[in-house]
Amino acid sequence: MGVESIAVLWVVVVMGGAWVQAQEAAADREAPWRIHTLFSVECQNYFDWQTVGFMHSYRKARQPGPVTRLLSCTEEEKKSYRGMDLAPTLEVPSMSKHPRTGDWYPAINKPAGIVHWLKHSKEAENVDWVVILDADMIIRGPIIPWELGAEKGRPVAAYYGYLIGCDNVLAKLHTKHPELCDKVGGLLAMHIDDLRALAPMWLSKTEEVREDTAHWATNYTGDIYGTGWISEMYGYSFGAAEVGLRHKINDNLMIYPGYVPRDGIEPILMHYGLPFRVGNWSFSKLEHHEDNIVYDCGQLFPEPPYPREVKEMETDPNKRRALFLNIECINTLNEGLLLQHAAYGCPKPKWSKYLSFLKSKMFAELSQPRSVTPKSLQMMEVEHTQTQEQHVENPGKPYPKIHTIFSTECSPYFDWQTVGLVHSFHLSGQPGNITRLLSCTEEDLKQYKGHDLAPTHYVPSMSRHPLTGDWYPAINKPAAVVHWLNHAKIDAEYIVILDADMIMRGPITPWEFNAARGRPVSTPYDYLIGCDNELAKIHTRHPDACNKVGGVIIMHINDLRRFALMWLHKTEEVRADTAHWSRNITGDVYEAGWISEMYGYTFGAAELNLRHIISNEILIYPGYVPAPGVKYRVFHYGLEFKVGNWSFDKANWRQVDLVNKCWAKFPDPPDPSTLDRTDDNALQSNLLSIECGNALNEALRLHHEKKKCTDPTSISSPILKTPDSISLSPPSQETTSEVTTSRKFGKIEDISTLRRSPNLKNESRESSPPAMANETFTSMRFWIIGLWAFSIVVFVAVMSLMLSNRKGQKKRGKSLKTKRRASHSGFWDMNGNDRFLRSAEIA
Repeated sequence: MGVESIAVLWVVVVMGGAWVQAQEAAADREAPWRIHTLFSVECQNYFDWQTVGFMHSYRKARQPGPVTRLLSCTEEEKKSYRGMDLAPTLEVPSMSKHPRTGDWYPAINKPAGIVHWLKHSKEAENVDWVVILDADMIIRGPIIPWELGAEKGRPVAAYYGYLIGCDNVLAKLHTKHPELCDKVGGLLAMHIDDLRALAPMWLSKTEEVREDTAHWATNYTGDIYGTGWISEMYGYSFGAAEVGLRHKINDNLMIYPGYVPRDGIEPILMHYGLPFRVGNWSFSKLEHHEDNIVYDCGQLFPEPPYPREVKEMETDPNKRRALFLNIECINTLNEGLLLQHAAYGCPKPKWSKYLSFLKSKMFAELSQPRSVTPKSLQMMEVEHTQTQEQHVENPGKPYPKIHTIFSTECSPYFDWQTVGLVHSFHLSGQPGNITRLLSCTEEDLKQYKGHDLAPTHYVPSMSRHPLTGDWYPAINKPAAVVHWLNHAKIDAEYIVILDADMIMRGPITPWEFNAARGRPVSTPYDYLIGCDNELAKIHTRHPDACNKVGGVIIMHINDLRRFALMWLHKTEEVRADTAHWSRNITGDVYEAGWISEMYGYTFGAAELNLRHIISNEILIYPGYVPAPGVKYRVFHYGLEFKVGNWSFDKANWRQVDLVNKCWAKFPDPPDPSTLDRTDDNALQSNLLSIECGNALNEALRLHHEKKKCTDPTSISSPILKTPDSISLSPPSQETTSEVTTSRKFGKIEDISTLRRSPNLKNESRESSPPAMANETFTSMRFWIIGLWAFSIVVFVAVMSLMLSNRKGQKKRGKSLKTKRRASHSGFWDMNGNDRFLRSAEIA
């Protein structure tokens, strides 16, 4: 073989080796499974500019696998449609106008388009994983299902917390497995087999929810417009629950421009479905509904501020990141439009500073593909473990233990509330035990008569703050919970926290309302507007996690242990922030900082990233119109309510002792048979109000029977009138706000000191102390003590008289008798004092 032949052979070998290495490297870069990305649109200019932005970001982010636009058009729309070449497209028959019902609902095209793709596209036969997105999204980095944690049977999805229908009657109406309903949407990454099982059910459930107009209201769906527009989202959640798909829910991968990203989180998807702004510049997709921007050469969206300007606007690093995301979103859209115009053969646009920036190295670096961070991959703790799912899979396993607690103070006002709540607790079927957390000063406790009204844990009062001197009884609630956790033996897994001014109508259990560790359940308190404004930003690092909740709380004991002290600290913090007590910041109509404890709860929970399941089916205020078919578990009579000329306002009974006055009760509500039945809403509201009033009176009646009050048929029963005519002395300036604004707390005491009572000690007293003697017997004791004292005085006088007659006796005898006399007198003094002290202690 010649030298030339050897050289040629060497070159072939080297090149062959290089080719093999290149092929191996390429194989390493290829996805081990096949991915396909889908998004759904209609034949409109509005969707065309979104498609341009989506496709540009898809290419820029280097999303693996092919992409298909599911284009839903009518035959008439197709005739004039110009955007067929904007993306790889599968034409789908339009269902905007439902072929059976005639209902106009374009959103149904999304599940209908996916069903059509699965049935008619050859690509659907050659894929393992599917990523489903919306057109109004910008992809910032590769979305690879298995890298995000998706598994067969466990899709990954973004969190849509406003889908409250998963927690109420809506889910019970539309799926056999409401406990599996996940509040998800936006980003969906799932196995093709799961999608084949889900897609027909997604379409069917969308039709079902859309036709259920009776449950379109905001309190059922969370849709602020109440028009059923998010029926398709519920169709997905209910369909997934129906086929048993349990999602891995991620609240980090997708962000809305305008939102502040969490520290250490790198979103890989932007969803510009809501308006957002940077300084004086703003963008809302709805303002560009009819824009011809794709087809008008040189037309772009208004240019946002430049990065240098953004840096000068904001010093906070996370807020600055949010602003950079905002301008990245709109700049990516405009960059895509420029490239599309060039593809259409538009003239080269004139030079401008903005066009120069879009082509600059700086923008290329700012918008380069992003990779998910470890924190971004953390899933929300929304697993269905520990509760109902546990019993679906292990029906023989016992339910977790529950303990119910409520907070009160030493006053007649809280005593009649305690009687009502405890009576209703025993009737409701609530599992577990109940404990009253009783906050009292030492002076209060000496005079208090209601020890036997409930199983009680005694707590030092914090009504007057020991450090600041601030008078704020509402702080006793979190302080009492902290004390109870630290000093009581608790074997329950879940704690239900109520207010004293409640009547239970049924059990409140974690397995029914889907509470889990890391996911407490509560009821909506929509007036806590501070969650949406600067108040939350001041008092928590996670204002986006602030839930407007309160009233009823179901929480895992481990969550409560790490949360309770934060609840107390945040209450102190908000209470001290007097500069932000105004109504426009807090929603407090009295602007007195009285709801600081409620904000302490929500901000404390946000600080620990405890996100609540918010249920509209647990609590109702008497006087409100109930939702059809909902069996509310609790009355919260914190507000005045009326039925005809009869009314009830708890604040009117602040100073009235209904518990210790035999047969005292509230004025009876009207007989239900007398109600007007022409207006069903008014009727249902009135019936609930009457039920609440009767429940309180029945609780008081049974309490008086238990006290062995005289037979009420032999004496006139003291039915008390609403105490409008009761003369109450005006409160001091210090207590005015409490008297007029409290929804939770009772009689005000003027406390000058705050000392731990020796009777409290640092231990739990779950069982009630012995019942106290009645007032008649106490009076008799004082008469006996007085008689003893009088006898002693008479005895001393007689002895003195006798001694004066014996002064002539001998000195030795006198001395001896004096000693004996002194000894005798000391014996009676000692006995008298001892008996007096013991009598006083008993009394």
